[in-house]
Amino acid sequence: MKLTRREFLELGAGASLAVTLGRGGGRRPAPDLITRKIPSSGEAVPVVGLGTRDYRADLSGDLTPFRRTLEAFARGGGTVVDTAPSYGNSEDVLGKLIGEIGIRKELFMATKVDRQGTEAGIRRMEDSLKALGTDHVDLMQVHNLRDWETQLSTLREWKKTGKIRYLGVTTSFSRQHAALVDVMRKETLDFIQVDYALDNRAAAERILPLARDRGMGVLVNLPFGRGRLFRAVGERPLPDWATGLGCTSWAQVFLKYVVSDPAVTCAIPGTTSPEHVTDNLGAARGSLPDPALRRRMEAFADEL
Repeated sequence: MKLTRREFLELGAGASLAVTLGRGGGRRPAPDLITRKIPSSGEAVPVVGLGTRDYRADLSGDLTPFRRTLEAFARGGGTVVDTAPSYGNSEDVLGKLIGEIGIRKELFMATKVDRQGTEAGIRRMEDSLKALGTDHVDLMQVHNLRDWETQLSTLREWKKTGKIRYLGVTTSFSRQHAALVDVMRKETLDFIQVDYALDNRAAAERILPLARDRGMGVLVNLPFGRGRLFRAVGERPLPDWATGLGCTSWAQVFLKYVVSDPAVTCAIPGTTSPEHVTDNLGAARGSLPDPALRRRMEAFADEL
């Protein structure tokens, strides 16, 4: 049976989840989630996470959509949550809701520093910890390579003291790819974050192979190509090769392509919808395309 993303959501697929939230907010990981190990440590995380660029809202207003999305993410076995202080007050919203739901210990929290200079960077990161309601984050990243040499020096000190567990750098712009490659060659990093999608495969040329060679984890932002992929496929039904992977939506097709690259640790599609987050996590279940099918998917996308 071929279902579009809309049909999948209307049917309420995924309502029966493989994990449950306990009274104290703890959860049992879903045993069928595809995971990948972080190269620098061997720690495994699910291959689909959650981006939170749009988690900005009046803290005294109605936060129900955000709360329901985080609850669905946790119930579905998700752990990796990526945010940034430049996303409005998203860190404040996340800190409030994660604390109320009681799932901080179950999450792999990642945020970013985007300031020039040592002291400004430290203040920015301290504000992030306060907003998120925690004394540490799992991953701190230099946002869009801003003053990366200065900030990485601070991040190494923070890693020694336990304020962060992993460090890295990010970009979401192809114009920064060459600079990212230079940083990756010069520095020892736990993670990089880069834009990569079925219709935006530039990162596969040098960045992803280099990450594998250098033992760096990879978070992928914009895995839906800034929405271009959904617009391109429209309402067309899923092809047989997609349903053969166990996909029930185009979102799962696009995500399975991204995470099937062996260099990718986790894709972080952004959403504030509990239905969409459940749908996205479906891409971390079932099988992933092999190299031959990946080429077929690329040819399909190129013809859209």
